[in-house]
Amino acid sequence: MLRRLFSRFLPSAFLILLVSLLTLPVLAVLLSWLAFDSEAGSILTQMLQTVLPSYAWTSLLLCLLVGTGVAVIGMATASAVTLFAFPGRRVFEWALLLPLAMPAYVVAYAYTDFLQYGGPLQSSLRTAFGLQGRLLPEVRSLGGAVGVFTAALYPYVYLLARTALSERAVHLMEAARLLGAPLSRRIRQVALPLARPAVAAGVALALMETLADFGVSSYFGIQTFTAGIYKAWLSMDNRMAAAQLATVLLLFVAVLLRVEHSAQQRMRFAGGRGGRAGSADSVPVQLRGGQAALAWAVCAAPIAFGFVLPVLFMLRPLVLGWDNLLWDQFFRWTFNSLWLAGLSALLATALALGLAFAVRRQPSGLTQGAVQLASLGYAVPGAVIVVGLLLPVGWLQAAAPQSGVGFWITGTVLGVVWAYLVRFCAVALQSLQSGYSRIPSSFDDSARMLGTTGAGLLARVHWPLLKRSVAAAGLLVFVDVMKELPATLVLRPFNSDTLAVVTYQLARDERLGEAALPALVLVLVGLMPVALLSRTLRAK
Repeated sequence: MLRRLFSRFLPSAFLILLVSLLTLPVLAVLLSWLAFDSEAGSILTQMLQTVLPSYAWTSLLLCLLVGTGVAVIGMATASAVTLFAFPGRRVFEWALLLPLAMPAYVVAYAYTDFLQYGGPLQSSLRTAFGLQGRLLPEVRSLGGAVGVFTAALYPYVYLLARTALSERAVHLMEAARLLGAPLSRRIRQVALPLARPAVAAGVALALMETLADFGVSSYFGIQTFTAGIYKAWLSMDNRMAAAQLATVLLLFVAVLLRVEHSAQQRMRFAGGRGGRAGSADSVPVQLRGGQAALAWAVCAAPIAFGFVLPVLFMLRPLVLGWDNLLWDQFFRWTFNSLWLAGLSALLATALALGLAFAVRRQPSGLTQGAVQLASLGYAVPGAVIVVGLLLPVGWLQAAAPQSGVGFWITGTVLGVVWAYLVRFCAVALQSLQSGYSRIPSSFDDSARMLGTTGAGLLARVHWPLLKRSVAAAGLLVFVDVMKELPATLVLRPFNSDTLAVVTYQLARDERLGEAALPALVLVLVGLMPVALLSRTLRAK
């Protein structure tokens, strides 16, 4: 009987403990309001009178402009490669995903170096035409940030809209054709309305990345909530102000998360009776002449601005500054990045596998609710995670000064790995849940009838069928950790800089020649999940 109770309640207790660790940063930020007193009220009042309106307005305007940009570009490119046939279409299908490999802050550094007042473009124009003064608008501005985020994040909309158009609009487009509707009307009244939920979900994901960004907003000097949180914590040493700003940012993210979930539900509803992708009625319309050239330009421009040009712009300072590269330190930065990313990927994949197996084994309300809570981490910006981890450290240090909690969180890899798990465990979990959805539940029933239960079920039945999903989950987490900047910048141990951190620091110091090498390495690493994703899409 004791063994039965042990086997029944221990997994649930472990599950609750695991989910608590993954949701602690958000809970800590929310619980900080329990200590709201007159001093905290005074801080909030000062923020409302000074910086908070600016943060809110800048973040809102940035989201509106970026959302419009990614929606237009993502929908246009998805429509072009899905509904029409033209030269190069098959190449564009996967090439439009390439900007996903470019961290937004690398795109910002590349364009700033090339387009700024002392950059090669304006200098060449002044020399060639004898002009004086600034010839182009300032890159480090809100408009520049909008362009950077749009170029780097439109693939979120493109990917979801392409899936919606290819899998859900097929039979209705054919029915409209049989009823005599011209192509323009079929696109306007059939295809585009069915793609709206996908576009909304993609825009919400892109805006979550925009709000979570620190590298672009800090480098461009834009007063967003993320930049304000770091300024309040690191520059002003005001934890309560940082917690209040983090709470406001969480409200923004919660709204976007709600929009994304609602859009995903509408996408499932729209696809409930969809036709088969790739059937005869999904043959795209053949374009020729000027129409084909226009479609080619629509697809080529985002690739050029989001991937090709930034890479070329970063290669220029790399070549010019080749003799000044810090090779010894570069290998140390690379090693730090690789082992942190490898350790985090291993732990995140193991935790995600345990959570997914718990839901598979006991699909109760408790396990499903716990997994949903653990899945929210990816939507939480890195700045909020940093505040949520350091607030409890401050409380414990005040209560027990000799505990050494601060050292373990900020002086070792524990804090930064913990932040990575909170942020990216959801990425691994999504991949593993997708893998489990392809394993029939009858396999589990057959195994139990043969006496295989518990860990044996996972090892002997699930694991052979989940190997590819586990590998994909580990790869995605590995790449995300390599590119992660906000949490790493604050929580990394002393003398443990990563490629992302040194890229930001060198670019901030206007040492683009030295920043180019680690930036390009991050781009090469980012190409791995893009190649995996494009291969998966071709297989479908």
